[in-house]
Amino acid sequence: MPPLIAFAGALGGLAVVRWAYKTAVRINRELEEARQARVAEARTADIPTLRRDPVTGAYRPG
Repeated sequence: MPPLIAFAGALGGLAVVRWAYKTAVRINRELEEARQARVAEARTADIPTLRRDPVTGAYRPG
């Protein structure tokens, strides 16, 4: 009987490790998607660019 209990415990431990691995992969995937969305949003933000005025040499938005 004790080998059966040890086997059941090993299977239970394997199930817990598998669940933890799948959860970690899912969380990392969601975090990466969120990071990529933030990067894409930052690229589309309306950031003014500076252009040099040829007459004065000063930088002005535009």
